Amino acid sequence: MKYYIFALSFIAADQLSKFLVRTYLDVGESVSVLGDFFRLTHIQNRGAAFSMFSGQRLLLILVPVVMVIAALLVLSKMKHAHWSLYTAWTLILAGGLGNLIDRIVFGQVTDMLDFSIFPPVFNLADIGITVGCALAVIYILLGDRLKQHD
Repeated sequence: MKYYIFALSFIAADQLSKFLVRTYLDVGESVSVLGDFFRLTHIQNRGAAFSMFSGQRLLLILVPVVMVIAALLVLSKMKHAHWSLYTAWTLILAGGLGNLIDRIVFGQVTDMLDFSIFPPVFNLADIGITVGCALAVIYILLGDRLKQHD
């Protein structure tokens, strides 16, 4: 249950950050947070990562729907899995839903986190998906060792 509460909290934070950016920054507008290192930049992304599949709205909705259903099924069946695997799937679920909400409601995803050392502008949902996938890879590589230290 705590993982679903975490997922809902993550989705709420993602949606709130996107709402604030859409409300207070025009598309293309950028505000310095930490000099040139970190800026909030309002971007509307009609594609996936790096704007791939731009204009393929149906595909960009169907694939995340399938992934969200898969994440829900996996989470419901993992009664005794290691916390890292639960966390991985929860982050993937929350991030997927956060961006899916944008695609369904607005037809595009709001991005705003802009670091000078990392070219694409992204959002909290993207972070959830990326960290979730990284945790899943770590679990796959170290799963047996992680279970021994539970």
